[in-house]
Amino acid sequence: MPSIADDHLTDSVLAARADARAQAERTADYMPYRPASTSPFAPEGIESATLTWAETVAPGGYTHKIVARGTRIRLDDPTGDACAHVILFNALEPSERLNVADTIKIPWQAYLGTGHPLLSGDGRALATITGDTSGRHDTFCGTTTDEASIAKYGSADPEGPAPSGRSRFLLAASKHGLTGRDLPPSISFFQGVHVEPDGTLTFQGSAGPGSHVELVAELPLLVLIVNVPHPLDPAADYLVGPLRVHAWPGKPTLPGDPQFAATPEVNRAYLNSIDYAEARGL
Repeated sequence: MPSIADDHLTDSVLAARADARAQAERTADYMPYRPASTSPFAPEGIESATLTWAETVAPGGYTHKIVARGTRIRLDDPTGDACAHVILFNALEPSERLNVADTIKIPWQAYLGTGHPLLSGDGRALATITGDTSGRHDTFCGTTTDEASIAKYGSADPEGPAPSGRSRFLLAASKHGLTGRDLPPSISFFQGVHVEPDGTLTFQGSAGPGSHVELVAELPLLVLIVNVPHPLDPAADYLVGPLRVHAWPGKPTLPGDPQFAATPEVNRAYLNSIDYAEARGL
């Protein structure tokens, strides 16, 4: 039965409203799932009811989320063509952000894999890689720029057929009051790069369909993710596949965990994160 307010609406407005409300029931191949428990792709062994973030990111798309300390974040590459470019911020103080140089230097390892901490420039572990079935990642190249995308694909428009990673990161950052000056270099998952003895970079591509990477948040995090081709991808076409993102509550890395004292430098980074969290009652 129409409401009293409907008496003041024309037939065309009523029809438009009905059509708009009908769209709420529609689904798409690429979308956030709300509530997260409705995701059709919940990771095996994870109760759907515990999910706090669930989304399939479109090729050329982006996503962003603030997550609590201890949150487990899983990235899945179902087709073998995803490339997840990631930037992390301390959600409480976004001036603290991912530092790729320290992420390489502190563990004495440039290649990402299980147990690798992702560090900030303040000497704290922001996150740790807790699972990795891909082994094809990159800490050297960052994401694509407008200039490079225009030169290769003829476009870099965020809403066009070949958005650059930089333009997508700017959109994601703007949702949280951040600008281009706040964006550090990113890391990327699922498309590998290897450094040769002479210093040249070799693109390795993906490990194939079905790979995943899992992270744990060591602090409350603002997570920005962009799903665009890798800068060294030799494909002439704008080739990138869907990326699935899921998150659920967990615990940060603590004393006694195997990674906690992997090296003296890594141990200090985890102690710094714990000290920060405890001082804020987290």
